[in-house]
Amino acid sequence: MAFHESFDSTVQKSQLWLKDIKERASLVNEHQALIALRAVLHSLRDRLTVNEAVEAGAQLPMLIRGLYYEGWTPSGKPVKERHKEQFLDHIRQYFSQTPDIDAEYIVRTVFGYLAERITAGEIQDIQKMLPPELRALWPEVTVPA
Repeated sequence: MAFHESFDSTVQKSQLWLKDIKERASLVNEHQALIALRAVLHSLRDRLTVNEAVEAGAQLPMLIRGLYYEGWTPSGKPVKERHKEQFLDHIRQYFSQTPDIDAEYIVRTVFGYLAERITAGEIQDIQKMLPPELRALWPEVTVPA
């Protein structure tokens, strides 16, 4: 497969991800879906060890992977915040122009979408690294609390 074909394919996959997330989260447009995906991916990534963050990122489509790594500084990771409200506050910061957004609904929607597109083994590895309050935001908790 030529590079341009690979690039076209990842653009199409990324557009599909945004369209699906927009519809599932009842967002106004794909720009909001992009904000939602970025917010959740960044907040999740920063709570994983560097190795686990890289393993999770490897399963994302190329353009989504770039979004995932955008602005990442691996030093000081994982962050030590352990509570759901702290996690949701990070999501709300991304939606500063839309203060009425339901951050928990956004997280649950994106986590659900990721659970459909990332291998079950990787989801379990991610969940193991999260405190119970964050693990409970996944559609089906597959790791014992």
